[in-house]
Amino acid sequence: MMNGRASDKAQRIQRTRVPVPDPAVAHRVPPGQVVTERFPILHEGDVPRYDMAQWRFKVAGEAAEERTFTYEELTSLPHTTVGCDIHCVTRWSKLDTQWKGVRFRDLYERLEVSADAKYVMVHADPDYETNVPLADLLRDDVLLAWEYDGKPLTDKHGGPLRLLVPHLYFWKSAKWIRGFEFMKEDRPGFWERSGFHNYADPFREQRFSGEPLPIPEDEWEHKDFD
Repeated sequence: MMNGRASDKAQRIQRTRVPVPDPAVAHRVPPGQVVTERFPILHEGDVPRYDMAQWRFKVAGEAAEERTFTYEELTSLPHTTVGCDIHCVTRWSKLDTQWKGVRFRDLYERLEVSADAKYVMVHADPDYETNVPLADLLRDDVLLAWEYDGKPLTDKHGGPLRLLVPHLYFWKSAKWIRGFEFMKEDRPGFWERSGFHNYADPFREQRFSGEPLPIPEDEWEHKDFD
Protein backbone atom coordinates (compact mmCIF):
# COMPACT_ATOMS: atom_id res chain seq x y z
CA MET A 1 0.00 0.00 0.00
CA MET A 2 1.47 3.37 -1.03
CA ASN A 3 1.32 6.33 1.30
CA GLY A 4 -0.24 9.44 -0.27
CA ARG A 5 2.87 11.51 -0.99
CA ALA A 6 4.87 8.59 -2.31
CA SER A 7 1.98 7.45 -4.50
CA ASP A 8 1.62 10.95 -5.96
CA LYS A 9 5.36 11.10 -6.63
CA ALA A 10 5.36 7.75 -8.43
CA GLN A 11 2.46 8.86 -10.60
CA ARG A 12 4.10 12.20 -11.47
CA ILE A 13 7.30 10.45 -12.48
CA GLN A 14 5.35 8.34 -14.94
CA ARG A 15 3.75 11.26 -16.74
CA THR A 16 6.13 13.31 -18.84
CA ARG A 17 8.56 13.56 -21.67
CA VAL A 18 11.51 11.26 -22.41
CA PRO A 19 14.82 13.21 -22.39
CA VAL A 20 17.47 12.56 -25.03
CA PRO A 21 21.06 12.42 -23.65
CA ASP A 22 24.06 14.07 -25.31
CA PRO A 23 25.63 11.44 -27.60
CA ALA A 24 29.04 12.16 -26.06
CA VAL A 25 27.93 10.79 -22.67
CA ALA A 26 25.02 8.58 -23.73
CA HIS A 27 26.86 5.39 -22.75
CA ARG A 28 27.08 6.69 -19.15
CA VAL A 29 23.48 7.87 -18.85
CA PRO A 30 20.80 5.32 -17.95
CA PRO A 31 17.54 5.20 -19.95
CA GLY A 32 15.16 8.07 -19.28
CA GLN A 33 17.74 10.29 -17.56
CA VAL A 34 18.90 13.82 -18.36
CA VAL A 35 22.31 15.18 -17.33
CA THR A 36 22.51 18.26 -15.10
CA GLU A 37 25.57 20.29 -14.09
CA ARG A 38 23.86 21.39 -10.88
CA PHE A 39 23.00 19.30 -7.82
CA PRO A 40 19.24 19.11 -7.16
CA ILE A 41 18.10 19.05 -3.53
CA LEU A 42 15.31 16.54 -2.94
CA HIS A 43 14.20 14.83 0.25
CA GLU A 44 11.16 14.10 2.38
CA GLY A 45 10.72 16.00 5.63
CA ASP A 46 12.80 18.73 7.23
CA VAL A 47 16.57 18.96 7.23
CA PRO A 48 17.76 17.62 10.61
CA ARG A 49 19.82 19.72 12.98
CA TYR A 50 22.35 17.97 15.21
CA ASP A 51 24.30 18.41 18.38
CA MET A 52 27.36 16.51 17.21
CA ALA A 53 28.43 15.84 20.79
CA GLN A 54 25.29 13.70 21.09
CA TRP A 55 25.26 12.26 17.54
CA ARG A 56 25.68 8.48 17.38
CA PHE A 57 25.72 5.85 14.63
CA LYS A 58 24.33 2.43 15.60
CA VAL A 59 25.06 -1.03 14.20
CA ALA A 60 22.51 -3.69 15.12
CA GLY A 61 20.75 -6.83 13.90
CA GLU A 62 22.72 -9.91 12.83
CA ALA A 63 25.94 -8.94 14.56
CA ALA A 64 27.78 -10.26 17.60
CA GLU A 65 26.82 -7.16 19.55
CA GLU A 66 25.07 -3.85 19.06
CA ARG A 67 27.61 -1.07 18.68
CA THR A 68 27.53 2.69 18.52
CA PHE A 69 30.07 5.05 16.98
CA THR A 70 30.64 8.75 17.43
CA TYR A 71 31.19 10.90 14.37
CA GLU A 72 34.85 11.25 15.34
CA GLU A 73 35.26 7.48 15.53
CA LEU A 74 33.85 7.00 12.05
CA THR A 75 35.84 9.81 10.47
CA SER A 76 39.05 8.50 12.05
CA LEU A 77 38.79 5.34 9.93
CA PRO A 78 40.83 5.22 6.69
CA HIS A 79 39.54 7.76 4.16
CA THR A 80 38.69 6.93 0.56
CA THR A 81 37.92 9.28 -2.33
CA VAL A 82 35.47 8.09 -4.99
CA GLY A 83 34.69 9.65 -8.36
CA CYS A 84 31.39 8.48 -9.82
CA ASP A 85 28.24 9.32 -11.74
CA ILE A 86 24.99 9.51 -9.76
CA HIS A 87 21.42 8.93 -10.97
CA CYS A 88 18.16 10.00 -9.31
CA VAL A 89 14.84 8.27 -9.94
CA THR A 90 13.33 11.70 -10.70
CA ARG A 91 15.29 11.62 -13.97
CA TRP A 92 18.45 13.62 -13.35
CA SER A 93 21.99 12.31 -13.62
CA LYS A 94 25.12 14.13 -12.51
CA LEU A 95 28.44 12.98 -13.93
CA ASP A 96 31.97 13.01 -12.47
CA THR A 97 31.04 13.72 -8.86
CA GLN A 98 33.73 13.48 -6.16
CA TRP A 99 33.15 12.16 -2.63
CA LYS A 100 35.26 11.40 0.43
CA GLY A 101 34.43 9.14 3.33
CA VAL A 102 35.01 5.68 4.73
CA ARG A 103 34.19 2.64 2.65
CA PHE A 104 31.30 0.62 4.00
CA ARG A 105 33.60 -2.37 3.56
CA ASP A 106 36.25 -0.87 5.83
CA LEU A 107 33.68 -0.36 8.59
CA TYR A 108 32.19 -3.81 7.99
CA GLU A 109 35.58 -5.46 8.50
CA ARG A 110 35.65 -4.00 12.02
CA LEU A 111 32.28 -5.52 12.90
CA GLU A 112 31.40 -9.08 13.87
CA VAL A 113 28.51 -9.63 11.47
CA SER A 114 26.85 -13.03 11.22
CA ALA A 115 27.53 -15.03 8.07
CA ASP A 116 23.74 -15.35 7.81
CA ALA A 117 23.35 -11.60 7.19
CA LYS A 118 22.57 -10.99 3.51
CA TYR A 119 20.78 -7.63 3.61
CA VAL A 120 21.15 -4.27 5.33
CA MET A 121 18.47 -1.82 6.35
CA VAL A 122 19.96 1.65 6.26
CA HIS A 123 18.41 3.83 8.96
CA ALA A 124 18.44 7.60 8.56
CA ASP A 125 16.76 10.77 9.77
CA PRO A 126 13.98 11.79 9.73
CA ASP A 127 12.41 8.32 10.21
CA TYR A 128 13.76 7.06 6.88
CA GLU A 129 15.04 3.65 5.90
CA THR A 130 16.10 1.90 2.70
CA ASN A 131 17.13 -1.70 2.08
CA VAL A 132 20.26 -2.77 0.17
CA PRO A 133 21.78 -6.23 -0.33
CA LEU A 134 24.96 -6.59 1.71
CA ALA A 135 26.92 -7.68 -1.37
CA ASP A 136 26.13 -4.34 -3.04
CA LEU A 137 27.37 -2.34 -0.06
CA LEU A 138 30.68 -4.21 -0.10
CA ARG A 139 31.64 -2.74 -3.48
CA ASP A 140 34.75 -0.55 -3.68
CA ASP A 141 32.82 2.67 -4.41
CA VAL A 142 30.26 2.54 -1.58
CA LEU A 143 31.00 5.15 1.09
CA LEU A 144 29.77 6.63 4.30
CA ALA A 145 30.51 10.09 2.93
CA TRP A 146 31.17 13.36 4.74
CA GLU A 147 32.74 15.38 1.93
CA TYR A 148 31.53 16.33 -1.55
CA ASP A 149 33.56 18.12 -4.24
CA GLY A 150 36.38 18.85 -1.80
CA LYS A 151 34.15 20.45 0.85
CA PRO A 152 32.23 19.22 3.90
CA LEU A 153 28.90 17.75 2.87
CA THR A 154 26.17 20.36 3.38
CA ASP A 155 23.17 19.56 5.54
CA LYS A 156 20.81 19.76 2.53
CA HIS A 157 22.81 17.06 0.78
CA GLY A 158 22.89 14.78 3.80
CA GLY A 159 25.63 16.11 6.06
CA PRO A 160 27.12 15.29 8.43
CA LEU A 161 27.03 11.76 6.96
CA ARG A 162 25.26 10.17 4.02
CA LEU A 163 25.53 6.87 2.23
CA LEU A 164 26.86 6.75 -1.33
CA VAL A 165 25.75 3.77 -3.44
CA PRO A 166 26.44 5.10 -6.95
CA HIS A 167 25.36 2.05 -8.95
CA LEU A 168 21.76 2.27 -7.68
CA TYR A 169 19.16 5.03 -7.95
CA PHE A 170 20.07 7.75 -5.52
CA TRP A 171 17.27 7.16 -3.00
CA LYS A 172 19.39 4.20 -1.89
CA SER A 173 22.17 6.72 -1.04
CA ALA A 174 20.34 7.81 2.08
CA LYS A 175 20.98 11.22 3.58
CA TRP A 176 21.56 11.72 7.33
CA ILE A 177 22.36 8.08 8.02
CA ARG A 178 22.29 6.96 11.64
CA GLY A 179 22.73 3.19 11.52
CA PHE A 180 22.90 -0.16 9.78
CA GLU A 181 20.68 -3.10 10.66
CA PHE A 182 22.08 -6.38 9.34
CA MET A 183 19.33 -8.82 8.33
CA LYS A 184 18.97 -12.47 7.28
CA GLU A 185 15.90 -11.70 5.21
CA ASP A 186 15.14 -8.69 3.04
CA ARG A 187 12.38 -6.24 3.88
CA PRO A 188 11.34 -3.08 2.02
CA GLY A 189 12.22 0.43 3.19
CA PHE A 190 10.32 3.73 2.96
CA TRP A 191 10.15 4.22 -0.82
CA GLU A 192 10.19 0.51 -1.51
CA ARG A 193 6.94 0.14 0.48
CA SER A 194 5.46 2.93 -1.60
CA GLY A 195 5.66 1.50 -5.11
CA PHE A 196 9.34 2.05 -5.89
CA HIS A 197 11.56 -0.82 -6.99
CA ASN A 198 13.15 -2.99 -4.35
CA TYR A 199 16.61 -3.08 -5.99
CA ALA A 200 16.76 0.11 -8.15
CA ASP A 201 19.27 -0.47 -10.96
CA PRO A 202 19.26 2.70 -13.14
CA PHE A 203 20.52 0.95 -16.27
CA ARG A 204 17.67 -1.54 -16.07
CA GLU A 205 15.31 1.37 -15.31
CA GLN A 206 14.09 -0.27 -12.14
CA ARG A 207 12.09 2.69 -10.92
CA PHE A 208 8.85 1.05 -9.81
CA SER A 209 7.59 -2.35 -8.70
CA GLY A 210 4.93 -4.17 -10.66
CA GLU A 211 4.19 -1.30 -13.04
CA PRO A 212 4.80 -0.77 -16.77
CA LEU A 213 7.93 1.09 -17.89
CA PRO A 214 7.13 4.72 -17.08
CA ILE A 215 7.67 7.91 -19.05
CA PRO A 216 10.13 10.29 -17.34
CA GLU A 217 9.30 13.56 -15.65
CA ASP A 218 11.09 16.84 -14.97
CA GLU A 219 9.95 17.72 -11.47
CA TRP A 220 13.57 17.92 -10.27
CA GLU A 221 14.03 21.00 -12.51
CA HIS A 222 11.67 22.90 -10.22
CA LYS A 223 13.49 22.03 -6.97
CA ASP A 224 16.35 23.80 -5.22
CA PHE A 225 19.88 23.37 -6.56
CA ASP A 226 23.44 23.84 -5.47
